[in-house]
Amino acid sequence: MGQKINPTGLRVGIIRDWEAKWYAEKEFAAYLGEDLKIRKYIEKRLADASVSTVEIERAANRVNISIHTAKPGMVIGKGGSEVENLRKELNNLTGKRVHINIIEIKKPDLDAKLVGENIARQLEGRVAFRRAMRGAMQRTMRSGAKGIKTQVAGRLNGADMSRVEAYSDGTVPLHTLRADIDYAWVEAHTTYGSLGVKTWIYRGEVLPDKPNANKNNEQGGK
Repeated sequence: MGQKINPTGLRVGIIRDWEAKWYAEKEFAAYLGEDLKIRKYIEKRLADASVSTVEIERAANRVNISIHTAKPGMVIGKGGSEVENLRKELNNLTGKRVHINIIEIKKPDLDAKLVGENIARQLEGRVAFRRAMRGAMQRTMRSGAKGIKTQVAGRLNGADMSRVEAYSDGTVPLHTLRADIDYAWVEAHTTYGSLGVKTWIYRGEVLPDKPNANKNNEQGGK
C-alpha cells in the first residue's frame, strides 16, 4: 500500500498536519474553490521564489496564509513592499482580510518539491536527466537526508517512446508511518513534451505526537 499511495496523504494526522486548517459545512465548496484560487495565484505570482507549501487558515472574515519559501527576501521585497502588494492582490481576489506569514525553508535540499523543481528546470534547460537526478540526490544526501528516490517519466532525451527512469540513495521506508517522508510531483515542459518528476525524501523518524515535525526544516518570520 505504501508504494501506491501519496506518502503525504498517508501520514496526515499521524506525523503531518493539514495544509488547509479550517472547517465548514454549508460553505465548504466555496471555501475549497477559494483555496484553489489562492494557491494557483501564489504559485503563478511567486513562480521564481522557490515556494514549497502554502497553508491556509480561516477565522470569520479573515484568511491567514503561511507561505513556506527558500527565498523569503524575494517574497517580502524591499521594506516589505512585495508582500504588501501580494496581500492587497489577495484581498481583492477573495474579498476578505488577508494576513500573510512568510516562513523560511532553511534547507531547500531536504524539500521534495524544491528538489523536484530543480530537476525539472534542468531538464527544461536540456541537461541530461541522469546528471540532473544524480546531482540533486547528492546535494540532498549531503544536507542530512536518510534517503532519497527520484523518478522521471516521459520522452527522455527526446526518445521516440516514453519510459520511466528511477534512481535512489539510502533508504526510503514508505510503509513506516512514523518515517518523515516528503513527496512531490513536478512537471517539466521540454521541446519533446512534458516530463513528470517525482521525488521522495526520507528525513528520519519522528514520534506520532509531533505532527509538525516536518517544520524543523523551517524558520518563521513575517
